[in-house]
Amino acid sequence: METLKVSGKSDPKAVAGAISAVIRDEGKVELQAIGAGAINQTVKAIAISRGYVAPIGMDLVMVPEFIEIEIDDEVRTAIKFTVSPRR
Repeated sequence: METLKVSGKSDPKAVAGAISAVIRDEGKVELQAIGAGAINQTVKAIAISRGYVAPIGMDLVMVPEFIEIEIDDEVRTAIKFTVSPRR
């Protein structure tokens, strides 16, 4: 499963396009965000991507969870969003 890392400066429309492309190709995608700004951009991107896949009859489900990742030898708490089509 492909992992997209989203920052507070990410363009939600660009991330939404990436989400839609990965879901069409692989069936699901994982997004990682650290901090309020990054989480905000991620949620906006997921909402936008729903509109991108709706014309092909697809609806999306998002499952958030906390994870710990290591950045520069420091453990940080992030939120992982797993996005997949509704079954």
